[in-house]
Amino acid sequence: MLRSVLFAAVLAGPVSIGAFAPAHAQTAKAYTAEELIAKNLEARGGVEKLRAVKTISGSGTLRIGGGIEAKNDFYAVNGRKARFEFSLQGMTAINAWDGVDSWAVQPFQGRRDPQKVSADDTKGLVLASDIVGPLLDWREKGSKVEYLGTEDIDGTDAHKIRVTFKNGDSRVVFLDPDHFLEIRIEDHQFIRGQEQVGSVDVGEYAQVDGVYFPFEQGQLQLDTLTLNAPLDDALFAFPAAKP
Repeated sequence: MLRSVLFAAVLAGPVSIGAFAPAHAQTAKAYTAEELIAKNLEARGGVEKLRAVKTISGSGTLRIGGGIEAKNDFYAVNGRKARFEFSLQGMTAINAWDGVDSWAVQPFQGRRDPQKVSADDTKGLVLASDIVGPLLDWREKGSKVEYLGTEDIDGTDAHKIRVTFKNGDSRVVFLDPDHFLEIRIEDHQFIRGQEQVGSVDVGEYAQVDGVYFPFEQGQLQLDTLTLNAPLDDALFAFPAAKP
């Protein structure tokens, strides 16, 4: 799910959770983490269809402010590789992970040649490569889950689930109490010994090949999204030196 949330992060009839919210807010029912995860996976298309997602690719528009928009392109092989591109004013920044190492091209910071990046800076790419998110098969991934109760999110008593990964980082997902889809995602990552927290509100869900994805993720609006198209390994590999 860009950034770790993009897949998060389609092509036919976006569905806004808010459009189906009850007229009067109701107190959310108490659940276990496992019960909520089962409901979420079913709402997103079911375990079988989610497991069938092997690759993802697409593009979106990031609203920066002041009327400025940037193009975002993304590609991922589930759990194995990821690549994100950010294009603005004729320049394109790239962040990619080939399953072992990650690298970046950062022309906006004056670095136009690809450079390897640290393990800490790879974390977001690794998380983003988990295309359908960490709730699917969380046990098999070595994660732990915990129900944290509810929290008011813009008038909605959202259910909170914390997923703690093997490396000690975690994600808190906020689920709508009626449809059990994510409405906010909050990532906690330890970068160079310091915890960094980032969150994004998501919505405007749409179905792609039987699986629901949020087409709106903060200031990012997805324009296209394709599942299971072949992706060349060269997209993710560190570029060969120019002759």
